[in-house]
Parts: sequence; C-alpha cells; structure tokens
Amino acid sequence: MAATIFFTVVILVPIYGLLIWTYYEPEESILFGSRWMYKEEPEISNKAIRYSRFIAMVSMIAIPFAVVSIILEIYVLRIVLVIIPIVFIFGGLKIFTEDRDQ
Repeated sequence: MAATIFFTVVILVPIYGLLIWTYYEPEESILFGSRWMYKEEPEISNKAIRYSRFIAMVSMIAIPFAVVSIILEIYVLRIVLVIIPIVFIFGGLKIFTEDRDQ
C-alpha cells in the first residue's frame, strides 16, 4: 500500500506541474510542440484560453478525489468518476456557447 501511494505521488507531481503551467501560461501550453508549424506568432482565441484554464483547474481539483477513491477504495467518492466528465462537458459547452469573446 505504501509503495502504491509513493509511486502515485511521484507520478502526480509532474502532472500537477504541467497543470499549474497550463493554468498560468495557457498560450504557451496550447502551442507547446506545434509552434514550428507557424511562420508568424499564432493568435489563440480567448475561448481556447478560457477552456484550457478551465480544464487545468478542474483537473487539479478532480484528480486527488479520483486517486484517493481508487487507492483507498472509498466507494462513495467513486461518484466523482462520473461527475468529472459531466463537469468537463458542461463547462466546455458554457465556454464555447457564450457570446462574449473578451
């Protein structure tokens, strides 16, 4: 059990680093690995930036609940595994169907 928790933490640290970077630098994370395809600096829409930040924030909140529910076998928290995709879908719909594009 201790080894499982240790390896989970070791794997989750870089994932959290990536999510924090995505939240604070969404333009850079969207263009990571594909900047070479453009001759000029591409302009990323505000909706894409908001969606990227939303996904990073929700993932940072949801991952601990999902991991704890699976490792510790707390069956009540397994409802989180159903709620997470629903939050992603409705959050994306709200962001992309909203008229404002600030």
